[in-house]
Amino acid sequence: MANLFIIAAPSGCGKTSLVKALIEQLDNLCVSVSHTTRAARAGEIHGKNYFFVSKAEFDEINNNKGFIESAQVFDNHYGSAKQTVKDLLSKGQDVILEIDWQGAQQVKKSFKDAIGIFILPPSISALEERLTGRGQDDQSIIERRMRDAVSEMQHFDEFDYLVINDDFNVALNDLGNIIHTQRLTLEQQLNKHQDLLKQLI
Repeated sequence: MANLFIIAAPSGCGKTSLVKALIEQLDNLCVSVSHTTRAARAGEIHGKNYFFVSKAEFDEINNNKGFIESAQVFDNHYGSAKQTVKDLLSKGQDVILEIDWQGAQQVKKSFKDAIGIFILPPSISALEERLTGRGQDDQSIIERRMRDAVSEMQHFDEFDYLVINDDFNVALNDLGNIIHTQRLTLEQQLNKHQDLLKQLI
């Protein structure tokens, strides 16, 4: 039985970088690639970072109930394909969904055992500095992202775990510990070591 992890954070909290490093560190862990209607940023690859689709393509999948969650963030739409997640879990792989709090609420309705992790910045000023430091957006967009970040951070208490990304390596270690902890629950160990337990007991 594989675990489904939901990792959410406001823009600028380092979620993408942390998840990438986590995947490189741990075996049997992958990210479910989401669909989005937003344009690809520099360096992003279709099918790796996201499936970049038109609004019409997105709506067709959504109307056919092909997403386990979908949400509008800023002016764009995001969705996690149901079949993609189920296929990965059925192979015994732990799966990460990088989604926002709205998507997390939807996933919990279908996957009640999904483990939610929320990442926060160490301060408002640090968050603003990170958003400004990207150099990809103008000031009006940064101000809008800040307003939305404050709104999104109010939902941290809807998750199972909270990680503060002040020091990247500390936050990465915290995330790794959460993954390891979930792999050692009684239910997971019973499923993994059935033969051994039959011999011992």
